[in-house]
Amino acid sequence: MANNLNIEVSPLARVEGHGDLIINVKDKKIEKLMFRIPESPRFFEAMLVGRKHDEPSHITSRICGICSVAHTCASIKATEKAMGIKPSQQTIKLRKLIYHHENVQSNVLHVYFLAAPDFFGVGSVIPLIETHPEVVNIALRVKKMANDMVRIIGGRAVHPIRTVAGGFTKLPTEEEMIKMKEMLEACYPDLEKSLEILRTLKIPEFERKTEYISISDTSDYALYDGNIKSTDGWEIDDQNYLDKINEKVVQHSTAKHCWASRDAFMVGALARFNNNHDKLTDNAKKYTEELGLVAPCYNTFMNNIAQFVEIVHSVDDSIRLIDEILEDGLDEGKAMADIKPGAGRGVGVVEAPRGLLIHDYTYNDKGRVEKANMIIPTGMNYANIEKDMHALVSTILDKSEDEIRLACEMLIRAYDPCISCSTHFLKVKLINK
Repeated sequence: MANNLNIEVSPLARVEGHGDLIINVKDKKIEKLMFRIPESPRFFEAMLVGRKHDEPSHITSRICGICSVAHTCASIKATEKAMGIKPSQQTIKLRKLIYHHENVQSNVLHVYFLAAPDFFGVGSVIPLIETHPEVVNIALRVKKMANDMVRIIGGRAVHPIRTVAGGFTKLPTEEEMIKMKEMLEACYPDLEKSLEILRTLKIPEFERKTEYISISDTSDYALYDGNIKSTDGWEIDDQNYLDKINEKVVQHSTAKHCWASRDAFMVGALARFNNNHDKLTDNAKKYTEELGLVAPCYNTFMNNIAQFVEIVHSVDDSIRLIDEILEDGLDEGKAMADIKPGAGRGVGVVEAPRGLLIHDYTYNDKGRVEKANMIIPTGMNYANIEKDMHALVSTILDKSEDEIRLACEMLIRAYDPCISCSTHFLKVKLINK
């Protein structure tokens, strides 16, 4: 029985970046509970000021080595919207295809390498190699497939160079498209085996209702494009994100906290599932049933399962996209749209693997960035992480300190936080007294 607790985990393991878990309980009452972010700001918004239209996507992809396609696409969409550039349907389909496989490789990394050790009772993926080699081998194969897909379409597996404002500087060949389809089809046995393994996991029982926000589309399980939608019943054009998404500075974090209809909301795979589950492929829907994932789902730990279901969906939908592109025929004449740099403001919104990602650029009449704002999904999740931990800790105070610590670490890891790319520069005004 934990009447009094003084837990500090610094840094938290198996997340990207540096975050600290702080819990103080006195006489069974929570006195302090926070997910502290000590990382320094990285100034990407300032770096973009003065840049030409063809530079931001290559700069902002460096915000994250895992979500580089997401930042590239959000940046490109913001620039295209600001300058009235309309990419071809061929370009959009290829972007959706490359996008699927950033989502796959990132979700594989989290589900198999970062979250799985918790469920199998080991400290990291290293002992998992000994205890569950099949899990590690499946992860390596599927992640390699996804990285190869990104490389074939984008020119390299991380920080793609062919995806630019207006389209693609080079298209994949028909032979490469056929090869990618074969790669996708070859990974189905690994997905089936993964299903068997995931069925054996004991997901912690936890539920807290919150607001779930993602992009949504009438015909797609939206990752690349759509309106911003909330489970609280509202939906807005992505250009109007400031009507709902708010940010504030908090004392214990170099990253801001966000809120919309309530004092916190969640983004990520579970939010996408709750808003868009009816748009999953039939095969992915079968996997959701097998794994007990039902919308609306309020158990944050099920975000891990939602990520796996998205892997299945992305493989299925990628095969569909390849078939459509091959049927239409790759056309070099549609590889790039006309670009006339000029003044304007545009917002690019996509779903990074960890959730809603927003890039907002204002260009001057010389076609150079005058102002930039970016809101990163992990930053949107911080407030909700702390609300979840308050709810969780209050129900498990009868556990030992080690059990409480592990439960909170698992809860934070379930969000798959990417802390390094979520730090947001704060303006500080010094006053001498």
